[in-house]
Amino acid sequence: MSEAMDQTRERDPLVIAESWMKDGRDVAIATVVETWGSAPRPVGSHLVIDAEGNFEGSVSGGCVEGAVVAEAAEVLADGEPRMLEFGVADETAWRVGLSCGGKIRVYVERLG
Repeated sequence: MSEAMDQTRERDPLVIAESWMKDGRDVAIATVVETWGSAPRPVGSHLVIDAEGNFEGSVSGGCVEGAVVAEAAEVLADGEPRMLEFGVADETAWRVGLSCGGKIRVYVERLG
Protein backbone atom coordinates (compact mmCIF):
# COMPACT_ATOMS: atom_id res chain seq x y z
CA MET A 1 0.00 0.00 0.00
CA SER A 2 1.29 3.47 -0.89
CA GLU A 3 2.09 6.10 1.74
CA ALA A 4 -0.77 8.29 0.46
CA MET A 5 -3.22 5.39 0.85
CA ASP A 6 -1.89 4.70 4.37
CA GLN A 7 -2.46 8.36 5.34
CA THR A 8 -5.98 8.33 3.90
CA ARG A 9 -6.80 5.17 5.86
CA GLU A 10 -5.38 6.74 9.04
CA ARG A 11 -7.82 9.68 8.63
CA ASP A 12 -10.83 7.45 7.86
CA PRO A 13 -13.41 8.20 10.60
CA LEU A 14 -14.48 4.55 10.80
CA VAL A 15 -10.90 3.37 11.29
CA ILE A 16 -10.39 6.05 13.94
CA ALA A 17 -13.63 5.06 15.72
CA GLU A 18 -12.48 1.45 15.81
CA SER A 19 -9.13 2.52 17.28
CA TRP A 20 -10.83 4.70 19.90
CA MET A 21 -13.14 1.86 20.94
CA LYS A 22 -10.16 -0.50 21.26
CA ASP A 23 -8.69 2.12 23.62
CA GLY A 24 -11.84 1.86 25.75
CA ARG A 25 -13.38 5.16 24.69
CA ASP A 26 -17.12 5.69 24.31
CA VAL A 27 -17.80 6.66 20.70
CA ALA A 28 -20.75 8.03 18.75
CA ILE A 29 -21.07 8.24 14.99
CA ALA A 30 -22.94 10.84 12.98
CA THR A 31 -23.96 9.86 9.46
CA VAL A 32 -25.38 12.05 6.71
CA VAL A 33 -28.63 10.32 5.73
CA GLU A 34 -30.25 12.92 3.49
CA THR A 35 -29.29 16.14 1.71
CA TRP A 36 -31.10 18.73 -0.35
CA GLY A 37 -29.53 21.59 -2.22
CA SER A 38 -25.94 22.63 -1.64
CA ALA A 39 -24.98 20.32 1.23
CA PRO A 40 -21.16 20.10 1.15
CA ARG A 41 -20.96 16.43 2.16
CA PRO A 42 -22.72 13.53 0.44
CA VAL A 43 -25.05 10.99 2.00
CA GLY A 44 -22.95 8.43 3.86
CA SER A 45 -20.36 10.90 5.16
CA HIS A 46 -19.33 10.30 8.78
CA LEU A 47 -18.20 12.20 11.85
CA VAL A 48 -17.05 10.18 14.86
CA ILE A 49 -17.02 11.70 18.32
CA ASP A 50 -15.66 10.41 21.63
CA ALA A 51 -16.92 11.25 25.12
CA GLU A 52 -14.17 13.87 25.54
CA GLY A 53 -15.44 15.80 22.52
CA ASN A 54 -12.66 14.73 20.17
CA PHE A 55 -13.93 14.20 16.64
CA GLU A 56 -12.77 13.14 13.21
CA GLY A 57 -14.47 13.34 9.84
CA SER A 58 -17.14 15.73 8.60
CA VAL A 59 -20.85 15.87 7.95
CA SER A 60 -21.03 19.44 6.65
CA GLY A 61 -17.61 20.85 5.94
CA GLY A 62 -17.63 22.77 9.22
CA CYS A 63 -21.11 24.30 9.09
CA VAL A 64 -22.82 22.20 11.79
CA GLU A 65 -20.08 20.06 13.30
CA GLY A 66 -20.21 21.89 16.65
CA ALA A 67 -23.93 21.22 17.02
CA VAL A 68 -23.48 17.58 16.01
CA VAL A 69 -20.66 17.11 18.53
CA ALA A 70 -22.89 18.58 21.27
CA GLU A 71 -25.75 16.21 20.34
CA ALA A 72 -23.31 13.28 20.23
CA ALA A 73 -22.36 14.03 23.85
CA GLU A 74 -26.04 13.67 24.74
CA VAL A 75 -26.29 10.42 22.78
CA LEU A 76 -23.30 9.05 24.69
CA ALA A 77 -24.84 10.17 27.99
CA ASP A 78 -28.34 8.76 27.51
CA GLY A 79 -27.85 6.12 24.80
CA GLU A 80 -30.74 7.49 22.71
CA PRO A 81 -29.99 8.03 19.00
CA ARG A 82 -31.11 11.27 17.38
CA MET A 83 -32.06 12.47 13.92
CA LEU A 84 -30.87 16.04 13.40
CA GLU A 85 -31.92 18.41 10.63
CA PHE A 86 -30.16 21.60 9.64
CA GLY A 87 -30.85 24.06 6.83
CA VAL A 88 -33.24 26.52 5.32
CA ALA A 89 -36.93 26.27 6.14
CA ASP A 90 -38.27 25.87 2.62
CA GLU A 91 -37.41 25.70 -1.07
CA THR A 92 -37.96 29.45 -1.64
CA ALA A 93 -34.32 30.02 -0.70
CA TRP A 94 -33.35 28.67 -4.12
CA ARG A 95 -35.76 30.98 -5.95
CA VAL A 96 -34.15 34.03 -4.38
CA GLY A 97 -30.65 32.72 -5.03
CA LEU A 98 -29.31 32.01 -1.55
CA SER A 99 -25.98 30.32 -2.18
CA CYS A 100 -25.97 28.73 1.26
CA GLY A 101 -29.40 27.13 0.87
CA GLY A 102 -29.99 23.46 1.42
CA LYS A 103 -30.72 20.94 4.11
CA ILE A 104 -28.89 18.10 5.74
CA ARG A 105 -30.23 15.30 7.94
CA VAL A 106 -27.75 13.58 10.23
CA TYR A 107 -28.36 10.45 12.31
CA VAL A 108 -26.31 10.25 15.50
CA GLU A 109 -25.93 6.98 17.41
CA ARG A 110 -23.64 5.32 19.91
CA LEU A 111 -21.18 2.72 18.60
CA GLY A 112 -20.43 -0.51 20.35
